[in-house]
Amino acid sequence: MLDTTHAPIGPADVAGVRRLARDGRLAGSASAAPPGDLARLRGAVYAVAWPLVFARITKPLERQRRHPDCARGLEWLRPDCLDRFHDDVEAVVEHALRRATDPIGNFDGWLATRLSPATVDAHRRRRGEIGALQRPRLPAWLGEALGDDPWLCDLALQILVWAGVPATAGAELWPLDGWAARRAEVTGAPPAGRDTLDHEVRTVLAAMRTRPKWHAEHVERPLGHKRAPVAPMPADRAAEPAPLRLVGPDEADDARLAARAEEALRTIEARLDRGENPATAVAAVVRRVFGSGASALDRLPHNGSTRDDWLATALADEARLDRMVATVLAVLGR
Repeated sequence: MLDTTHAPIGPADVAGVRRLARDGRLAGSASAAPPGDLARLRGAVYAVAWPLVFARITKPLERQRRHPDCARGLEWLRPDCLDRFHDDVEAVVEHALRRATDPIGNFDGWLATRLSPATVDAHRRRRGEIGALQRPRLPAWLGEALGDDPWLCDLALQILVWAGVPATAGAELWPLDGWAARRAEVTGAPPAGRDTLDHEVRTVLAAMRTRPKWHAEHVERPLGHKRAPVAPMPADRAAEPAPLRLVGPDEADDARLAARAEEALRTIEARLDRGENPATAVAAVVRRVFGSGASALDRLPHNGSTRDDWLATALADEARLDRMVATVLAVLGR
């Protein structure tokens, strides 16, 4: 992170960096600068780089992740997204201070062209530092061990990629929910349950362990750099007090509905990519995701039949279904 113990970086510092770049002296000045001056150079380049990184890398990526709040601005970034943003900006700063050796008339424009190579190189370097494959590829022997099954081979590649990602999957080791959507895309089958995915992950890991040294270096070692999932301590249920509810039932319902809506959008998008009729895809997915089979488990399904009746009526109404389809297509940008 930046050295903030000295005076804040101002327009004069930024102008100085642009002047050094214009004269072809930025990299040379950085390599010869004492620590205090180097910190100010870094700060000035950071001031130029961060808006470019946010506009051209962070914002599109957060939209792709369906984090509309994070795409609004720096103050809205979630902690893990903010960490990624800072990593990317610092990678661009380091790249500029090493590579800006020739005269650069338009420093901002030059920096914009270096965003992708700088961040990709830094990402690969961070992966390599913890033992993860910098450019994950499926070894031929692993494909053979998995019977060249398209989905299992794809899952093996997802595991190799995930091993080198610093983020965690909440309290779990693997991002099974995301892989469920990926599985539907690859196989063309409906999203699988967590038990199926868990079994398939164990199948892939068993194949990887047939090369113990390779597995230890490229899977176990990088995974060891993630924060371990924390499981609740065992307790005597009879003596356990009732849990404190941090949110009311209505808020819990909203959270469930938001999660189901996300699941529904992923599934509908996969079906549309396979050429399925939008109305057919929306009706089938909405019926499955929001029907009685998806009722909450922490209360009795008092209104289950009423909700199913309402849902069936809504889906049978052509005008209402058309409005649903139009809304879904708008959200998906289609």
